[in-house]
Amino acid sequence: MKIYQNSNEPIYKQIASQLREQILTGKLKSGDPLPSIRMLAQDLKISVITTMKAYEELSAEGLVTASKGKGYYVNARDEKMIAEQHMRQLEEHLTNAIYSARIAGLDYNEVCETLRALWDIED
Repeated sequence: MKIYQNSNEPIYKQIASQLREQILTGKLKSGDPLPSIRMLAQDLKISVITTMKAYEELSAEGLVTASKGKGYYVNARDEKMIAEQHMRQLEEHLTNAIYSARIAGLDYNEVCETLRALWDIED
């Protein structure tokens, strides 16, 4: 896991984002334990409170569950919930792209052409 101290994104959000991606892509599977809060904080050289905040965010989203005295575990994959999480991420990214396009003075058609061109690029 990589944390960028000079990022505009808070550290707990960076942690939550990376774990969220691992869960949504299936790298972390249902029932898998997350690293212990203390161990992750120690590994990343950050506060336990920061790590706890990231885990609580994932818990609030329904991606993980806390087991008293045992830590956090990945919840069973609910395909509908996963699709909703992906849609939420898409909306966030598109909102940022629209903001950037408006600052750059691009119109709707230019943005659509750019999206179409990017969509058509093979991975």
